[in-house]
Amino acid sequence: MSQTDNAADIVPIKRPVRWHIFVFMLPAVIVYSAIMVLPLIETLRLSLYNTVDGQPTFVGLANFKVLFGDPRWAHDFWNALVNNLIFFAIHMCVQNPIGIALAALLSVPKLRGVAFYRTAMFLPTLLSFVIVGFIWKLILSPIWGVAPWMLDLIGLKFLFAPWLGKPGSALIAVSLISNWQYIGIPMMLIYAALLSIPEEVIEAAECDGVTGWAQFWKIKLPLILPAIGIISILTFVGNFNAFDLIYTVQGALAGPDMSTDILGTLLYRTFFGFQLQLGDRSMGATIATVMFLIILAGVSLYLFVIQRRMRRYQF
Repeated sequence: MSQTDNAADIVPIKRPVRWHIFVFMLPAVIVYSAIMVLPLIETLRLSLYNTVDGQPTFVGLANFKVLFGDPRWAHDFWNALVNNLIFFAIHMCVQNPIGIALAALLSVPKLRGVAFYRTAMFLPTLLSFVIVGFIWKLILSPIWGVAPWMLDLIGLKFLFAPWLGKPGSALIAVSLISNWQYIGIPMMLIYAALLSIPEEVIEAAECDGVTGWAQFWKIKLPLILPAIGIISILTFVGNFNAFDLIYTVQGALAGPDMSTDILGTLLYRTFFGFQLQLGDRSMGATIATVMFLIILAGVSLYLFVIQRRMRRYQF
């Protein structure tokens, strides 16, 4: 019998369809679609409609033309977008570098009390934004706050100012409050990435005489760049979805004089209305769509450009 006949007699094995995988995934797909996918599709659809004579009418990109072209809408939108970019930049320049430095300190083998420090620095992340906002408003209050009293103890009371009440410093103050609350997230992610570095790599560096901070900059930092990239994109998405802390500290009007207004608070006032301002569902959906496109562009840039360059550092 030839090899051709033997090959013809071989019957391919049919693998059974694993239907149980679809059964277990179905509840998660249904819940995710109900609270994420369908509202997103409805938001995108609503941004293309407007109310004309009491009836929803398809208007195409007219709402976007109003948002970018009308002086009143354009002023509020660009002001919120610029503030959002500043809000994001402060997190990238303050929160993430400090989180990386804290993680590097916590990963020192001979450091005592690591569990206590780790818990203490991560604890603010678990607090409600309402509690955080209320506490910091009390701390920074020029009337009954403890900040001027503590500065007075060390002879620096002249440095105190109503930072939350001044247009030039309110956004920076709120951003630093947000940094204080969420600094535990980049710290823990980088700390986990540092612990995952193989001991063989560290031992080889020590044999070559690379120790201390030189070891961190030359060996550890390149290896944790993928984790830093993940933290950066999470910071980007979180900051352009931010709303709760600004609303708690400065209110829906994001005062003083709209100096802390970001896209999230602008969306809230536009969609639901506030005080004498009536809610506009179509324009609110338009702002939400722009926010979605900004986040989509940032995530796509990271996934298809930055992440590919970081893969060479993975092991």
